[in-house]
Amino acid sequence: MLSNTSRWLTYLIAILYAVLGFLLFFFSESVAPVFAWKVTPFMTMTIGGWCVGNAWLAYVTARRWDWKLVYPALYYLWTFGITELAVLIAFRDKLVLAHPVAWLYFVTLCLNVITAIVSLWDFFRSRPSREDFGPVTQTYHRIMALGFVIIVGLLAVFGLFAQVGDIGTNGGVFPEVMSLFTLRSFAVFYLSLTIGALPLIRERNLSVLLNHAYAAYALVIFITAAIFAYIGVFDFSNKPGQLIYAGAYFLVGIPILLVLLKEGTGLRQA
Repeated sequence: MLSNTSRWLTYLIAILYAVLGFLLFFFSESVAPVFAWKVTPFMTMTIGGWCVGNAWLAYVTARRWDWKLVYPALYYLWTFGITELAVLIAFRDKLVLAHPVAWLYFVTLCLNVITAIVSLWDFFRSRPSREDFGPVTQTYHRIMALGFVIIVGLLAVFGLFAQVGDIGTNGGVFPEVMSLFTLRSFAVFYLSLTIGALPLIRERNLSVLLNHAYAAYALVIFITAAIFAYIGVFDFSNKPGQLIYAGAYFLVGIPILLVLLKEGTGLRQA
C-alpha cells in the first residue's frame, strides 16, 4: 500500500484542482485573457472541467486509498500531471505566468508531478500485489473499457501528431481553431485518460472498474456542461466533424452512467 504522505499529497492536489477548476470553469470569460497561454473562453471552461474532474477523482482516490481499488485512477492522475507539465515546458516560450490563475495552474501541475514521484517511489518500494476480490467483470464490461480506450486513444494520437492546418484542426473536430500549444494539451489529457483505462481491459475485479468510472465521471459531466454552455460555437451543419468531439462524451458517458446506476460505485463490492 502507498504511504500516508502520498495520500495527503493526493488530498492536497484535490484541493488545488478544485480551486483552479472553479475559477476556470465558472469565470471562463474573465479568466481566458489572463490564462497561462492564449485560449478562448470555451477552451478555458473545458480546461476548468478537467480540473474539477481531477479534483473529484483525486478526492475519491485519497478517500478510498486502497491500491487494488484505485490504481487506474492514480495512473491517470500521475500521467496527467507529468504530461501536462511537459507540454508547458515544451511551449515555455509561449507561457505567460503574469496572473495568479496562471501561476495556480503551473503550481498545481508541479505538485501533481511531485505527488506522482513520491507515489511511484512508494509503489516500487512496497510493490503492492494484485488481488482478486468481490464480483468479477463480465465480457461486456471489458468491451466497454476497450471501446473507451480506442475512442479516447485515437483522439490522443490525433492531437499528439496533428499540426495546425491539418484536417480537423481548423474547427473541424474541436469547434474552434487551436494553437499547437492547446492541441498538445488536449492530446495529453486524452492520453492520460487512455493510460488510466488500459488496465481495465484485463481487470477481473468489478469493483476496480466501477470505482474508476465513478471517480472519473465528473470529467464527463463538467466537460459536457462546457459543451452545452458554448453550444453556439459549434456548426454541426457545415462542419459535421464537430459531432466527433461533442458526441464522444455522450457515447462514453451514457453507458458508463447506466452501469454505475445498475452496479454501484465500486466501494460496496470492495
